[in-house]
Amino acid sequence: MRSAMHADTERCVRAVQSKDSRFDGWFFTAVLTTGIYCRPSCPAVPPKPENMVFHPSAAACQQAGFRACKRCRPDTSPGSPEWNQRADLVARAMRLIADGLVDREGVPGLAAHLGYSTRQVERQLLAELGAGPLALARAQRAQTARLLVETTALPMAEIAFAAGFASIRAFNDTVREVFALSPSELRTRAAGRSGAPAAPAGTPGTLSLRLPFRAPLTPDNLFGHLVATAVPGVEEWHGGAYRRTLRLPYGHGIVALTPGPEHIGCRLTLTDLRDLPVAISRCRRMLDLDADPVAVDAQLRADPLLAPLVDKAPGRRVPRTVDEDEFAVRAVLGQQVSTAAARTHAARLVTAHGTPVDDPEGGLTHLFPTARDLAALDPEALALPRSRRTTLTTLVEGLAAGTLRLGAESDWAEARARLAALPGFGPWTVEVIAMRALGDPDAFLPTDLGVRRAAEGLGLPSTPAALTARAAAWRPWRAYAVQHLWATDDHPINVLPG
Repeated sequence: MRSAMHADTERCVRAVQSKDSRFDGWFFTAVLTTGIYCRPSCPAVPPKPENMVFHPSAAACQQAGFRACKRCRPDTSPGSPEWNQRADLVARAMRLIADGLVDREGVPGLAAHLGYSTRQVERQLLAELGAGPLALARAQRAQTARLLVETTALPMAEIAFAAGFASIRAFNDTVREVFALSPSELRTRAAGRSGAPAAPAGTPGTLSLRLPFRAPLTPDNLFGHLVATAVPGVEEWHGGAYRRTLRLPYGHGIVALTPGPEHIGCRLTLTDLRDLPVAISRCRRMLDLDADPVAVDAQLRADPLLAPLVDKAPGRRVPRTVDEDEFAVRAVLGQQVSTAAARTHAARLVTAHGTPVDDPEGGLTHLFPTARDLAALDPEALALPRSRRTTLTTLVEGLAAGTLRLGAESDWAEARARLAALPGFGPWTVEVIAMRALGDPDAFLPTDLGVRRAAEGLGLPSTPAALTARAAAWRPWRAYAVQHLWATDDHPINVLPG
């Protein structure tokens, strides 16, 4: 398992000596002689192998007494791809920690969402990541604090609150311990690098930052899909960026995401800054930025009929979602209708049941309605066939009651089974939700017309059974193969907007 990569000392040493950025986030290098920890691609002269110790997480390095390198800034590495390609206890826990659950509900809340005891969760995280949930959440708070210190002119007290610290003292102590600098020294150092002091944003609660990713990344289908299927009022392409509203634990926000060759530009406007780490985590997940494109492409390229597609567009990502319940509702609205019709149905729901928001910079008007909002709607008011109404109302009832869970804590196999048991949920709907909402990288749609047409054009089997048999060699990355197959069509979902 690649999550145990830190235990393969020889492989880790080779990655550090070659400054291989592909392994950033997979493991961290602690240097015994300096007391710092780095990402594998740190530009400094690599230490001697006997002075390197490898850890599976930044939190484990911090618990062992190491400080973050000021040069390579290991806390800004992309996240480990493991948490988005697995559905076991540790992966689900890491997704929930990234979503800020420990800060909001503590370790007991984390354990309750996962259906395990607190002791079981702590033991498994410690065994695999070298740190428990509190230490992992603390490392995330430190990263958020650094981001706010370096990119805004917010008072330190506001930053401490926004990053999730219980007190100014805990904030100061953590920043000094992790980065070997006080918060004010961090800010001064950042201003020296950029040549200008951190400036307050033009709009209160607005922050501009960069989202790193592992190269390569092909943005065409990623942004094209989000824009082509955008729900009016909730999403738009404006000023060269994909913009959408976000429903968050403490309030709401608007994000603008701009594709770039080295990072994704991210501009966030939040009603409550405590939602910053959650908003970043959800945007990263929607854009699949923690994927390992080298591993994915290598597996798919082994099929000679897929290889030309991979070579043409290396690093394709799977466009996902910031709200799993929202996507499931939209998947039902899109059953057996055109993209335009699906957007129209969704826009009607948004206008009737969504929460209004202000957007001085564009045309966003609403948050997508929650399952609870939609559970109260009159089915007769839906301009849908009766069978589709039943499908939609049954779905939102399950989501609202909590008997169906599609969030970061969900078990993929259980969620699939519960979806399949609902009326009107065939294999296509279940698998598209597994791909885009649950985030299963191996979700596969052999019955999809576009997939079958593309397969036939490439000389692959086009019947669902035969194509599924051929696709066994693409596992565990069949969702990425679907993106390559869809991209053979000239549908707007495959075009990066101008």
